[in-house]
Amino acid sequence: MSVMESRQGRVVAAAAQRYRDRQNQRQRIERSILAGKPLDTLDERARVELRRARLMARGIEARDERIFERTLGASDLMPVSYLESGLEVARSVGRIVIRNGGGQVEGYGTGFLVSPRLLLTNNHVLSSAQEAAASTVELNYQPHLGDSALTPVPFPLDPNQFFVTDTDLDYSLVAVRDPSLDGPSLSAYDWIPLIDDEGKIVLGEYVSIIQHPNGEPKQLAVRENQLVDVLADFLHYRTDTEPGSSGSPVFNDQWEVVALHHSGVPQYDPQGNFVKWVANEGVRITRILRHLRSLNLPPSQDALRAQILSPPAHPEASGNGFAAGPATGTGISEPVIVPDGSARWMIPLQISVRLGLGDREPRRTPAQPVIAATGGVPSADGDLQDALAELREAVRKPYYSKTEDLSAREAYYRSLPQTLNAAQRFRELRALLKDTHRSTPGYRPSSQLYPWVDLHPNLMLRSIYSGEEYEPEAVIAEAFRIERILADKKREVIEREGALSPEGLAEELDALEASLPYNCEHAVPQSWFGKKEPMRGDLHHLFTCEADCNSFRGNTPYFDFPGAHEVIRQDCGRREQNASAGLSGFEPGFGKGAVARATLYFLLRYPGEIGRAGEFPEDRLELLLKWHRDTPVGRYELHRNSAIFKKQGNRNPLIDHPAWADQIDFRGGLA
Repeated sequence: MSVMESRQGRVVAAAAQRYRDRQNQRQRIERSILAGKPLDTLDERARVELRRARLMARGIEARDERIFERTLGASDLMPVSYLESGLEVARSVGRIVIRNGGGQVEGYGTGFLVSPRLLLTNNHVLSSAQEAAASTVELNYQPHLGDSALTPVPFPLDPNQFFVTDTDLDYSLVAVRDPSLDGPSLSAYDWIPLIDDEGKIVLGEYVSIIQHPNGEPKQLAVRENQLVDVLADFLHYRTDTEPGSSGSPVFNDQWEVVALHHSGVPQYDPQGNFVKWVANEGVRITRILRHLRSLNLPPSQDALRAQILSPPAHPEASGNGFAAGPATGTGISEPVIVPDGSARWMIPLQISVRLGLGDREPRRTPAQPVIAATGGVPSADGDLQDALAELREAVRKPYYSKTEDLSAREAYYRSLPQTLNAAQRFRELRALLKDTHRSTPGYRPSSQLYPWVDLHPNLMLRSIYSGEEYEPEAVIAEAFRIERILADKKREVIEREGALSPEGLAEELDALEASLPYNCEHAVPQSWFGKKEPMRGDLHHLFTCEADCNSFRGNTPYFDFPGAHEVIRQDCGRREQNASAGLSGFEPGFGKGAVARATLYFLLRYPGEIGRAGEFPEDRLELLLKWHRDTPVGRYELHRNSAIFKKQGNRNPLIDHPAWADQIDFRGGLA
């Protein structure tokens, strides 16, 4: 067995284990597919909504449920342009010839160009820079019309210029040397951009793979290949592949890469003998991009990485879906000479159109009613796209700039007197936080919290209580969906119950909100302050939280339970509501330091708003201070504080100056 076969064997075994572990979930999905259930009922609603929005952004009608279903599920009729686009992306796919240090061929794989200079394949195909240096990629190794074949064009790989690999995600990214061994330039070939967006595919859709099976000329497994499961890092799909297909791109129907194919899933008989391949596994492209983004690279490699994370010409900006050459200083790309002899440029073009209204005032349409800020506004597709655009921008800017934030912090507290006792410090900080809280956009986590403020350093959202990670795109889409439902139902309640008293109407609306699954946690529960603004939308005490944990905590105060005490336990933490035993409260599983600092901020910013009904016993202050001392401020909270400062205008002093916690009389914040 060769070294490569041994590596591939480990990959196959891990894929088979993941496939077995997901058997029950996958069988439910497959039964639903066979029963003909609509595809938009198979997957998570948030992912389906992102898929719909992405299709509509490409000009594909998907608003109507029936049209959306036909768009996703049709497996027989496709436009001719589908094949033409497939032929174009196929030019970027090549056969990797794996050689040892002595020049002997040890195996084959597949790889594809993902930027003007970089090639993506599997770690088990090219596991080291030394192996890559001895290997080549052959473009054009494919049959032509009739029985003829195109002449393969071999390009050496250049790991000294760039090489990144990861065994867990089974990918390697390597530079390609230009020109080829035979003379043609790499610029004659298109590259396939990698898109770090959710919504590229949902369960039940079909995928296609362009590959070099067993090192043979390029082949295509097209659309008899259904996505049957989505894991955190992998996709499972039914597709015809063979050894040598490792490193192939897995495409959706718009020829966007959704995964890097890396393994088949085998079936064995009771004696452990191989029977057949039953499925395939690919690594999700979003996971590869996020790992790539997290790496600290030297400047020369960082510039090449930027061609993937911020490509010189986005595919959707060009007419045929493929990139032109790198952009020049003027914004016009360098020309790329394509095989038919023509040249391609990318020219930036901006057109602004304004239709004059004359003397007429713009009219509000019936579909856009005015709703009070506390009720939420209808979520238009444009608002969702704006939130997702802010999320995409997150990859292009520093997560946290210590130098910039230290300067802002120093200026913010400059007016505070130097010598203060605990009560005076409370009053001075209370006035500062109130006076500088200049922007109060209202409660809307879909656009204010999730796209940037609450992201962790890996640009994922994480539940404040359970520590579970979530795709920000999916959380944003779900939040917008809930906002639309809430706005529509509130209109219905207002129209239907017009005769209700203000108190009765408020009760109806509160019951409606309580029936919907929210994914945002107020460290200080909304019921404690009557859901009033600006408290409700103050970002300093808002955190990502799954609906189950949000409900599990409810409006109980924080608490530390004795280790041996019997309480209700969940992944989110522990809870007890036994006031007579003095043990009423909720102890988070994660995030104690962050929620403690958020609650202490609330006492400073909104003194007298909580504590009237005994919902916040004074003895809990010492608990919050203990959590604050036990859990130091980290990069996540520094980022949050800086981002909120830019949105709201005020800061959390417990994050900026942790030592001040013992120099402030927080009792002044209780009613």
